[in-house]
Amino acid sequence: TDPEARLYKKGDGQAAKLCYMGHALMENRHGLAVDGGISLATGTAERETALQLVAGRPGRRRITLGADKAYDVRQFIADLRSHNVTPHIAIDGHVRVTGKPRVTALDGRTTRHPGYAVSQRCRKRIEEVFGWIKGSAGLARTKLRGRARVDAAFTLALAAYNLIRLPKLLGTPA
Repeated sequence: TDPEARLYKKGDGQAAKLCYMGHALMENRHGLAVDGGISLATGTAERETALQLVAGRPGRRRITLGADKAYDVRQFIADLRSHNVTPHIAIDGHVRVTGKPRVTALDGRTTRHPGYAVSQRCRKRIEEVFGWIKGSAGLARTKLRGRARVDAAFTLALAAYNLIRLPKLLGTPA
């Protein structure tokens, strides 16, 4: 086993497994991975790494960030806004035990624009990246040990995904 890996479970009723968490930043127009990396599996690793990836981007013009409902947290959205990022995050509408729906951290400033709906459709493309990395690149069960080695393999897999995607974007046969 890997001494750096942590026990993590994706949802209720699932077994915890030793793993790392892979993160990727994708641009929506072409579906290419722009940045990514591996982190230790914790409950807040996704949000912390997303802020690091956004902070490391060149330029300071306003961008949008699409994400799933796990990112619908007040502090994360405030941090994104401080980095000049408009959060296009799916609304977490879980119903609490009391019967009331969970209050979302997003407000009408974001959700009223047509770009929000477009971003919600495009954000699902990131699942194609992770599906390819797990299936074709063989990282569903890595044989590497150590966070640095797994991170290098993950980064190489992101670059390979972009190379596989380029002929489709250019319209040339592979």
